[in-house]
Amino acid sequence: MNEVIDPPRRVKRLSAQLTNQIAAGEVVERPASVVKELIENSLDADASQVDIDIEEGGIRQIKVRDNGSGIHKEDLPLALSRHATSKIATLSDLEKVASMGFRGEALPSISSVSRLDLRSKVLDGENAWRVKGDGRELPIDAEPVAHPIGTTIEVRDLFYNTPARRKFLRKEKTEFSHLEDVIKRISLSRFDVGFSLTHNKKPIFNLAACYSQQQKEHRVSTVCGKPFLEKAVFIETQVSGLNLWGWVSLPTFTRSQADLQYFYVNQRMVKDRLVTHAIRQSYKDVIYHGRHSAYVLFLELDTGLVDVNAHPAKHEVRFRDSRLVHDFIFSAIHTALAKVKPGGEINPQNAGEAEVDFTPHGQISKETAHDPNRQFLRYPPEQSKIPLNISEQINQYAAIYSEPKNTLDALTLSIPDEHNGMPLLGFAIAQLHGIYVLAQNASGLVLVDMHAAHERITYEKLKTSYQEMGLKSMPLLVPISVELSSSETNLVNEFQSVFKQYGFELSVIGPESIVVRQIPSLLKDSQIENLVRDVLSDLKSFGTSNRIKDNYNELLATMACHGSVRANRKLSILEMNALLREMEITERSGQCNHGRPTWVQMRLEDLDKLFLRGQ
Repeated sequence: MNEVIDPPRRVKRLSAQLTNQIAAGEVVERPASVVKELIENSLDADASQVDIDIEEGGIRQIKVRDNGSGIHKEDLPLALSRHATSKIATLSDLEKVASMGFRGEALPSISSVSRLDLRSKVLDGENAWRVKGDGRELPIDAEPVAHPIGTTIEVRDLFYNTPARRKFLRKEKTEFSHLEDVIKRISLSRFDVGFSLTHNKKPIFNLAACYSQQQKEHRVSTVCGKPFLEKAVFIETQVSGLNLWGWVSLPTFTRSQADLQYFYVNQRMVKDRLVTHAIRQSYKDVIYHGRHSAYVLFLELDTGLVDVNAHPAKHEVRFRDSRLVHDFIFSAIHTALAKVKPGGEINPQNAGEAEVDFTPHGQISKETAHDPNRQFLRYPPEQSKIPLNISEQINQYAAIYSEPKNTLDALTLSIPDEHNGMPLLGFAIAQLHGIYVLAQNASGLVLVDMHAAHERITYEKLKTSYQEMGLKSMPLLVPISVELSSSETNLVNEFQSVFKQYGFELSVIGPESIVVRQIPSLLKDSQIENLVRDVLSDLKSFGTSNRIKDNYNELLATMACHGSVRANRKLSILEMNALLREMEITERSGQCNHGRPTWVQMRLEDLDKLFLRGQ
C-alpha cells in the first residue's frame, strides 16, 4: 500500500493584523505590560507629568495621559503601524539607544488586541488630533479633537478579540497589583517626573516630581516603605566610566522574598542575572541564609557599552564587559557595607575610601582589599591562652584602670562621666547568663551576643592574617582527571590566571578533559572535581566566579566559630569593654558569619514605655 504524502505547503505573507497579534504575544502579556510601554513612550516624549487611570485592573480600561511633546498629525497613523518609530533611524542609533522604546512594536501590538484611542497635540499645533485602532486592517485617518499639549492613550477591552489570551488573565486585584508595581518601579527610575494613579475612580497615589535628595528619599520611602529607608545606606561610586548610586539595605533588614529589589541601567528597569548574582555575592557574609536583601540602585554607563535590544519586553540587557560590571557592582556594595559601623552609620575611619579602583582585568585593587573573599587564613589562637583574641585592648584598659575589687567598683569604672563622651556601644555593666553582655550607651541599653560578636571579629582577623601570609599550594600525588565539555575546556585555557591566583594548577590533556595537578593546601579535603565544575559554570555565565573564595570562607567561618568565646564563659568588665571596642572597629560586626545579628539597641524611651514612665 502506497503511503500518501501531503503536498508541500506554500509560503505566504501573513496579514498585518495577524503579525501584530503575534508581536503582541511578546510585548503585551497583561495590563501591566501595556502600562509599561505607554509610560515609557511618555518619558521618551520628555513628559514631566504622567497620569494613569485604570478600571477593573486594566482589563476594562487603561488611560495614560502626559504633557510631553506630542505627536504630529501626519505621524499619528504611522504610530499604529509596525516598525515605525521616531527614536532610531540607523544601525548606529540602535547600538547606542538612550530612549526607553525604539522597536516600533508597542502601539501596533496593543491596538491589535484592544480598542485603542490616541489623542495628541504638539506645542506649535493649532489643533489636537485623534486616531483609533481596534485590530482591524482599516485605513486610519486623523480627526480633530480638543486636547491640551501632550498625549492621551486610552486602551479599552484588552484581548477582546483574542479570547484565548483573555482567559489567562487573573482576577482584577491580581492584575492591578502587577500594574501598580510596574508604575512604582518606573517612578523610581525618573525622580524628575510626577506620577499619579487612579483605580476605579479612587486615587491610589500622587507622586510629585523630586529634585532634592530629601524629596527623592521621600519617594523611595513611599514606594518601598519607611522601614526600608530607615535601614538603608546611600552609596555613590564612580570608576572607569561606571557610576553606581542608590540605596542598599543593611544586613539587618532582609525579606523572605526578593520583592524589594529595584535595579536600573541608564534609567531603564532591568532584571539581569549578572547584576543579581553580583549583589547577592556582596551580601554573602552578612545576610542570614534564605533571606533576601533590598535595594534601589542605578547604574549609569555609556550607552555604547550596553545592549538593550536583548528581549522584546526590554527587561534584559547585555553588557559589553560583563566581568567588569559584575566586579564593580560587587565591590561598590561590599565596600559600602564594610564601612557601616554599629548603628548603621558610615565609619568615619573609612570615610575617605569612597572610590573603588580596578585593575585592567576588573579585579579589586589593594586599596580596597577589604573583600572577605580576598582575605585568607591564619590558624586561630588557642582559646585557653587568649580566649578573646583582644589582649592588646585588655592591656590598654588595665593601664588605665586597676582591676575592680567588687561589682560596684566595676560598674563605676565602666560608666564614664557624661562630659567625657561615650562610645557608640557604650560601656559594659554586666553579663547575663554567660551569653549576653549588657552595656549602657547614650541611647539606652545595648545587648550583645558575645559569641556571635567575637565570631565575626575572629573571622575578619583570620582572613586578614592569611592574606598577609600568602597562599600555600600542594601538589597532588595522584592528579585528578576531570571530563568536561569542549566549551568548558576552552574556559580552562582562557581563565588559567584565575585558577593560578587561588593555587590551582590545571592542564588540558584533550579536547574534553583536564587534569588537576595542584590545589590550595587549605582545600585538601574539599570535593575538587565538583568545585572545578562549579567554577567553570560561573565563569561561563558571569565571566567570574567566587566558588573558590566561598570554600575558603566556609573554612574560615568554621575555624572562627570554634576559636571564639563560648557561652557560659564568664568575662570580666575589662574583657567585655574590650569586646565592645573591637566591635566598633571591625567591619560587618553587626552580624556574625552566619548573618545573625550580634547586638541590639533598646532605647531609653522604649524602656520608659515598658514601665509606663511619663504617661
